[in-house]
Parts: sequence; structure tokens; C-alpha cells
Amino acid sequence: MSLLKSIFGDASSRELKSIYPIVDKVEALADEYKAMTDAQLQAKTPEFRERLQHGETLDDILPEAFAAVREAADRVLGMRPYRVQLVGGVVLHQGRIAEMKTGEGKTLVATLPAYLNALAGRGVHIVTVNDYLAKRDSEWMGKVHRFLGLKVGLIIHGLSSKERQEAYAADITYGTNNEMGFDYLRDNMCIYASELVQRGHAFAIVDEVDSILIDEARTPLIISGQGEKSTQLYDMAEMFVSRLKKQVVVQVDNKEEEDADIDADYIVDEKAKTATLTARGITKAEEFFHVENLSDPSNSTLSHHINQALKAHGTMKRDIDYVVKDGEVIIVDEFTGRLMFGRRYSNGLHQAIEAKEHVGVKSENKTLATITFQNYFRLYDKLSGMTGTAMTEQEEFGTIYNLDIVEIPTNRPNQRHDHHDVVYKTEAGKYRAVIQQVKECHEKGQPVLVGTVSIEKNELLSKLLSKEGIPHNLLNAKNHEKEAEIVAQAGKLGAVTVATNMAGRGTDIMLGGNAEYLARADLLKAGYSEEVIVDATGYAETGNEEILSARKLFSEKMAQHKAEIADEAERVREAGGLFIIGTERHESRRIDNQLRGRAGRQGDPGETRFYISLEDDLMRLFGGDRITNMMERFDLDEDTPIENKMLSKAIENAQTTVESRNFQSRKSVLEYDDVMNKQREIIYAQRRQVLDGLDIKATVLNMMRTSIANHVSLAFGGSAHLDAAGYREMLRGLTGTFFAPGAVELSEAEISSKTQEELTDLFAEAAEKTYEVKEQEITPPIMRELERVIMLRVVDEYWMDHIDAMDDLKQGIRLQSYGNNNPVDVYKRESLEMFEEMISAIQDETVRRLYSVRLKKDEEVKRERVAKGMVENVGGDGTKPKKQPVKVNKIGRNDPCPCGSGLKWKKCTCKEYHDQ
Repeated sequence: MSLLKSIFGDASSRELKSIYPIVDKVEALADEYKAMTDAQLQAKTPEFRERLQHGETLDDILPEAFAAVREAADRVLGMRPYRVQLVGGVVLHQGRIAEMKTGEGKTLVATLPAYLNALAGRGVHIVTVNDYLAKRDSEWMGKVHRFLGLKVGLIIHGLSSKERQEAYAADITYGTNNEMGFDYLRDNMCIYASELVQRGHAFAIVDEVDSILIDEARTPLIISGQGEKSTQLYDMAEMFVSRLKKQVVVQVDNKEEEDADIDADYIVDEKAKTATLTARGITKAEEFFHVENLSDPSNSTLSHHINQALKAHGTMKRDIDYVVKDGEVIIVDEFTGRLMFGRRYSNGLHQAIEAKEHVGVKSENKTLATITFQNYFRLYDKLSGMTGTAMTEQEEFGTIYNLDIVEIPTNRPNQRHDHHDVVYKTEAGKYRAVIQQVKECHEKGQPVLVGTVSIEKNELLSKLLSKEGIPHNLLNAKNHEKEAEIVAQAGKLGAVTVATNMAGRGTDIMLGGNAEYLARADLLKAGYSEEVIVDATGYAETGNEEILSARKLFSEKMAQHKAEIADEAERVREAGGLFIIGTERHESRRIDNQLRGRAGRQGDPGETRFYISLEDDLMRLFGGDRITNMMERFDLDEDTPIENKMLSKAIENAQTTVESRNFQSRKSVLEYDDVMNKQREIIYAQRRQVLDGLDIKATVLNMMRTSIANHVSLAFGGSAHLDAAGYREMLRGLTGTFFAPGAVELSEAEISSKTQEELTDLFAEAAEKTYEVKEQEITPPIMRELERVIMLRVVDEYWMDHIDAMDDLKQGIRLQSYGNNNPVDVYKRESLEMFEEMISAIQDETVRRLYSVRLKKDEEVKRERVAKGMVENVGGDGTKPKKQPVKVNKIGRNDPCPCGSGLKWKKCTCKEYHDQ
């Protein structure tokens, strides 16, 4: 394989050969654009737009547009994109993923394709992982776009609808994946077109594309409303499960599963992450909850609560999967180690964990709207992304998103040395070796970043370092507020930093230290508030004197610290640069590569090494018998490392196995959501037509006819004709809704002679006349508005119930595999039937409400006011109504006054009640 690669090159190098000529054209224009005045450079934007309108394509103007951005970035930011950054820009414009290593300037790269595609006038979305990065980039890189005459918008948490509309209307919009996804869902719950915020999905550039499109793909976005289910059952299930005896196994086999004599009430399968009751456990459950048969369909709700409580106890671990903070259960992102505020486990698992941890159990929410990130980002006509680590997920990007990956070479040669993994027999032996390595580095001044896979392991290692007297910084989800500050200084001489995987993103580790964060600390010492410091270190235009003064001091301190750091950085380079220690292999090779990528930034020296033990979860669960047999054959003590090619290959195979399982899991989520997505697209497309002002009177009359036809068909039941009794029974269901009593009169002879179609036509004609009368009474403009609003409301109500029904269907459908049926095929078939039933129900309910609706008369409104304790005496002379006193019961001085003012009786100055 390596011989073929050396002859023909890999896919990326072949793609780069076709991109280099384009980049050559951009670089050839450098002198011409450098000679332009600011005004001439800015005039290029309207020129490019005009050329596009006259038939040129984005590819035609790419070299000139890139040259304009390159020159503008140099003038405005003092940053001139390197050749490799231009290559990255072309890759993004082509709708692909650019894999660029840490520190290669991905943020600047995005300005090139963003500007080019914004010229088409359809909007460009640049998606980042958090509000801080979105705001920073919109202000910082936004300067380049604004200089060239484009509008830049920002979508972050806490904006009003009007602010969101303005942000999406801009040429380039920076925002987070969560906010943009939720805006899409909210837009499809609007009743009026004026409430819409997004204007389409033309082109998206996704920063940290692997994190957003892969890691977060298993968790759908959900907009929830208050549910009606009680939380009491969660507490009862917790009370029951907490008393049970569990048995943990690496993998359940059928023989063990069927063993009724096993000495446990439930079995936890670590590999599959499942927990199931044994025969003994089922008996105990039936006794505890006083039910005869737990498997009976009538006990499905109880069974569900017990299963979630089992999962909470058996597979969900505190300080690994979640943390408890301020009386709340907060999910820990398994890939980044960050806290996921506002996100909750679905299907009652979060409530089960809350019951387990004895914090307030929140009631279940009703899903109002939902979509996976996979399907949200597939809405875009063109999608691209940037990351330092994508190649290991090449198959998933290609299969799910139809995205290929181009590996961009680094600007400077990589000087990092990646040592072979060392494997120890036990975890204790591994940690002793890690501590020894940290000691050696610390003694010679080489900074060390130690990566851990969980908060639990993170805190254990910190205790071991403290025991050895090694000063260090600890970073995990519990103190994430200091994340940037701690990581920024991880490259200082002799620094030791212990961090979960969260350290892999967002902040550059500079050798010798980060001058920016030292200058920030100086501003704090100078007495500036946190808010002023944020503005002073940002890039937004301002006239505020305090912010401008802080900016000046910040600039001075930055220059001072840079000079001081230069000498220290050289000493760190001599010591070998940043040393990365991985204390465990992650399930995903990509996460390990991210950790490695923290060292060797922009040609800096650096070292990396992973320390592994056979007791690590990955090795224990997925390593296989070969590794265990190999270790027994070696018969080594705890402190002797093993370096063996077969072992390294076995570790990689274990990771590949887990990656494949996770991919299949995400693919399965998508297969089910694809079914839902097609239905979602139909509903949302029809909603949008109604919002855009489509006249739906004809649709309503068709729905009316369908509803009547179904009613008549049901009455005939396959017969050719109806008798008088059947006719009267059928008429009872139509009279009063579609037409008044007596509107359709038939003799017995006529009844027996009419066919199903003839009766349908007769009733539909009468119903249409009724509708016309109602329309004239209400007035056509109001009727059109009622049709629109009622239809949208009914669609939303039934769609929300359909989401819940589909979720219930999905939960039970997996059992179909036991009958040799493909669960997805069964799900497609049954969900289609449910969807058709929902559409029919929507039609019936919309028609029913429209025929029932009426405008309240003035007298009715007045009668309602009487009920609230006030009446208007309207004289026949048309004089202004006078408020009249209403008889009330005895009122205490501290009771609220019945007049509705909100004041106590003794303080209220109204007349009508005090006069009684």
C-alpha cells in the first residue's frame, strides 16, 4: 500500500495538484491588488456582484475575490493568508472538509470562501461550537468583510427575534450550531411570516466540523414544552432499584442471560451499556409494584421507568457521564469533557438519574419540535468544514454528508516527535510511570500537558502529583470557567497541566506562555471590570473612553509580555517543547489525535506519548483474548512496560472496533430520523406555503369534501344504498357542523335511490353554502386569516403528538429483529400509516374548527366582563357606557380589591366597590 502511495500519491495530494494552479492565479494578483487604494479595493465588491449578475460564476471570479480578501486582511488585521491557507479556502469553497492542523489559522481561512460566496447574495453561515468563538470571529474577521462592504451578523444565545432577523439578513452570519438549529425549528412553529428569522440555507462553513457533525450527531435538538406526566413513578422506581443486587459483565451471552438461578437481580453489560432484570429481579418487581405480569402491555409505563432506573444505576456514572452541580444533573460531553448546560437525556433517563442522585426530579417535557444535526446541516445547498482531525471519520463524512476530506499541508514542517505507546499490566503501574515521566520533564523545565478521559481519572492523577509534591494546574468540567486561562499558560517553562479532553479546542498553547492572558490579568489588577476587559480585548468598534483606555493599556502590556516571553519560549524549545502525555487511549482515534495536536504548533518542537494499561476500559472491553493471552505469556510485573508491534496493532484494532460501533449507532439514529425527516419536510414545506400567503380556501373546501366523503363511506360500509335509519344516523354526524338542521331534506324513496357519490355531492354542496354564508358574515379577509391561523395551529398540535407517537414506535420497534424482521423497514411501514392517519385527522379537525368558529358580538364581550365583576350599562341613546357597582361579598381591609387594580382594599381609590 505504501509503495502504491509513493508512486501515485494519496487522494489529498492528487486533489491538491488540481488546486495549486488556482492558488497560483491568486498569488499572481498580489502586486496588482497591493497597488490599489482602499477605495479601489472596496469598489471590487460591487464590481464582482455585477459580473455575477451578467453570467460569470463564483469559480470565474475566485482568484480575484481571494486576492481582494488577502489584501484586505493584510491592511485591516495585519494578517496575510499563507499559500496553504489559500488552498484551504479553495477546498472550503468547493464544498469539502479542509483538514488543517492546530495553529494553522483556520479562522482566517474561512474569510476567503465566505466573502466569495456572500457575493451571490444568498447568505453564508459560519458555524462555531460556542458563543465566545462566534462573537470573537464576527468582530475580528468581520472587520475584513466590513472593510470590503459586506454586512456581518451574529447569532448567539439571548437575542430577540428582531436581532436574529437582522443577523440572518446579513451577507455573512457567524453563529453556533445549537442556536442555528433551534432557529430553524422555531421558524417552523411560527404563525406569521413576519416572525421568521432565517432566510434559507445556501452555504455553511462549519468550524470544528468533526465535533459538530460527528460527536454531537447522536443527540438531537429538541424544543420542549411542559409535559403532563407525574414524577412520582421515578422516585418509586429508584426506591426499588436501589435495593437490588447487580452483576457486571463485560458482555452478556445468551446462556448467562437465560440462567434463572443467577445470584443477581439485574445484569449490567459494560460493552453494550445495557442493564436488564434477571428472572429473580422481575419477580421482585412484580411483588414491589403489586402487578401480576410486568411484561403485560398495560404495565409498559412501569417497565419503562424501571428500565431507566436500572440504566441510571448500572451504566451512568457520576463524574464520568454527568456531574451534580448546584442541585442539578449536568451531562458531561464524552468527547470534549465539557459540561453540556441546557441539554438533558431523553426518554426519562435524566429524571431517573435525578432520582438516583436525590436532587429535584423535573417533570418530563413534551417534544414540540426536533431535528438531528445530521439532517439540519443536510438542508444546506453547499456544506463545508474545517478541523485538525477528520481523516479517521472519512467513511462517515462521505456516507452521511457526501463530504470528502482534503488534507492541507502545514505552513512549516512538523517538528513533533510521537513516541510509541507503552503498555503496563495494571493501572497502578501505568500511573507510576506517568508520574515518573512528569517528574523528568518538570526537572528540565519542559512543560507537560497530561490528558485524561474523565473527571474521575483527572482528579485521581492530580492527587498522585500532589503526593509527589509536583505543582500543577487541574482542568476539568468542574472548573471549566478557567479553561482558556489555564490552557493558555500550559506552555510556560516547567508548567504541568492535567486536563480532560476539553483542553483540545479553542485556545492555542504557545511556548513560554500566552502574552494575551498575562495582559488580561494586568487589566484586572488595574481595576477594570470583567465586562470592560471583554470589550477591550475584543474587536468591536467603540467610542467608549473607558474601553479605549483599557485597549491602550492592553496593547502596551501585550508588547511588554511578548518581549519577556520570547526568552522563556527559547528555553522551552531547548527543553524539547510541550510534552503531551495521554493516560489512556480514547474510544476514538480522532480524540487522541486532537490531544497530540496540542504540541508542535506552527513548526514548534514537541513530544507525545500514550501510557496504557490492560485495566483501561478500552482494553478490557474491546481488546480481545489475544491481548490477555499475550500478557499472561509475558508474565511481567506491574512496572515493566511492554512495547510490542502486535500489541500496538491490537490497540488500534480495538479503537477501530469502537469507532465502527459508534458510527453504526449514529447511522441507526439517522436511518430512523430520515423517515421522520421526510415527513418533517412535507409538513414544514406546507406550513411555509401557508405562511407565505397561499390562498387556502380551495384547500379547505377540498378537506371539507374529503371529510364528508369519509363520513358517508363509513355509513355505507360497502353497501350500494342506505335505508332511512342509516341515513338519519349518518346525517346526525354532519348536521350542526357542516350545515343547519333541515338544510338537506330527502324522502325515503330518494334516500334509497341515492348512491354514495350522489349523497357526498349533495352534502358537500350544502356545506359549501354554509361556508359562504359564514364568510360573508365574518368578511372574506378575516375568513382568510382564520383559515391560515387555524390550519397552522391544528397542524402544530397534531405534529407534536405525532413526534411522541413516532418516538414510542421507535422504542418498541427494535423487538422486531427477534422475528427476523428489519426494524427500520417495519418502522417505515408503520410510520407511513401513522402519518397518513395524522394528515386525515388534521383535515377533519381543521374543517371542524373552521365550521365552528364565530366572532363574538359586543353583547357577549360585555357579558364576559360582568363575570369578572364589572358591567357596562349601555343605553339605547348611544351615550358613553357607565361602570355600575356590582354586589360583592364582605371584603377584609387586606384583601385585594375586586376592581382588578391589584391593590389591597384599604389602599385602592376606586369608587364602585368602596361605595357599597
